[in-house]
Amino acid sequence: MRLLVVEDEKDLNSIIVKNLEAEGYIVDSCYDGDDAVFYMTTIQYDAVILDVMIPKRNGFEVLKTIREKKIETPVLFLTARDNVDDIVFGLNSGADDYMVKPFSFDELIARLRVIVRRKPEVRENIYTCGDLTLNVNTRQVTRQGKKISLSPKEYAILECLIRNKNIVLTRAQIESNIWDMDYNGESNVIDVYIRYLRRKIDDDFEEKLIHTVRGAGYMLKCSE
Repeated sequence: MRLLVVEDEKDLNSIIVKNLEAEGYIVDSCYDGDDAVFYMTTIQYDAVILDVMIPKRNGFEVLKTIREKKIETPVLFLTARDNVDDIVFGLNSGADDYMVKPFSFDELIARLRVIVRRKPEVRENIYTCGDLTLNVNTRQVTRQGKKISLSPKEYAILECLIRNKNIVLTRAQIESNIWDMDYNGESNVIDVYIRYLRRKIDDDFEEKLIHTVRGAGYMLKCSE
């Protein structure tokens, strides 16, 4: 499996590369946006770890360029930019995940595994699971053509599940995609929102999509 690391802090770049190689990955690296575009347009990668604040062409511009070239390589932003607007912009621009520095290497590996094994999704940011459809651009959710109204948190959790369909996510993994690291809410908050989602997504339909994996977490299970 081949990865690209784009990070202008050379010491950090080297540390990330060495840790990834220790996990068995083949890793290339570069330090600026122009080289990142060159690498990604000439070599087929399984995933890219991309900093936002890099010279010549920032990470957002790199992502925009490769997506315009129809390069669908999964991209994980790894950056110190923790502003919510930056995170939303990055994900809406076509990134598959967004992590903020400082970070846990174990979490980085886990997130990479998720985006690498994820099946290619339909472009235009439309995700499907059986007869359930989620449009990221319009935030519209439908099942069997019926529009389903969700609260912002319900939508965020469903988007997290559908982006990782057929993959078991722990409560901590779901929380990390919905709230920042300083969140200190109730320990059962994910369970509560999953119950809300089931009422809207599953209760009126014969096929149940949201599954509890005892002792592990939750999964949006799709038959296709």
